[in-house]
Amino acid sequence: MQVMNFIDKLLAASRKNKSLLCIGLDPNPELMPSINVADFNRDIINATCDLACAYKPNLAFYEAQGLQGLIALEKTIKFIPPHIPIIGDAKRGDIGNTSKAYARALFSTFGFDAATVSPYLGKDSLEPFIKHRDKGIFILCRTSNRGARDFQDLALADGTPLYEIVARKASEWNCHGNIGLVVGATCPEELKRVRSICPEMPLLIPGIGAQGGDLDSVIAYGVDAAGEKAIITVSRQVIYASREKNFARAARTVAEQLRNQINSALPNHHLPGEQKE
Repeated sequence: MQVMNFIDKLLAASRKNKSLLCIGLDPNPELMPSINVADFNRDIINATCDLACAYKPNLAFYEAQGLQGLIALEKTIKFIPPHIPIIGDAKRGDIGNTSKAYARALFSTFGFDAATVSPYLGKDSLEPFIKHRDKGIFILCRTSNRGARDFQDLALADGTPLYEIVARKASEWNCHGNIGLVVGATCPEELKRVRSICPEMPLLIPGIGAQGGDLDSVIAYGVDAAGEKAIITVSRQVIYASREKNFARAARTVAEQLRNQINSALPNHHLPGEQKE
């Protein structure tokens, strides 16, 4: 049986659910209702799985809870319908056998369809991930946090900012067609520039909602020529829509509103997968 690669799986889920919305599963006991992590995630997933193009667990929130958190992560992955891709937000990157172990952990042990990685150590640190041809690799390019400018905006001798070099290198390394980039919604001009450099790559775009990114700019600059391959990820705004017993229903309401807002902003209101006339 042939395994569907990440890009095909992403596009299929996006078109089926008419959605570019990725829901981040970042369980924080201080913000959650009184419920265990696995059950919380299960209820969120069940309430939103017809609205999302992907789910994105951030490993930090599970690792912070020790062994029980990792067990909850395993259960969470099993709760997600198999046709919806799962992005392991781990931001890994290291040398040699360490990077191989990270890739094995994310792709083989946990079974994520894609992972976020850091390019700081260079190409050899990412090769163990890239060689998994059926998996998606999202390289940190221009992130949504304030401190991103400390390094990512630094100009080289010819004036080119470092994040552009990352985008160009990612394009060179994309020999298997499985590389994407992480570009924040809080930096629309940089997003526009990255999309022009990598017109066909999938872009993972955090920063909408709690971080204040502008949705119209994300749609204008983030989608590809077909109005797809922008994975707009939202976490806190959806999963913490309520701390009461109705948290899953509240999450669905917010997710549906976001999905519809995204679709309304698409060029000529063409939904993912619709043919343009």
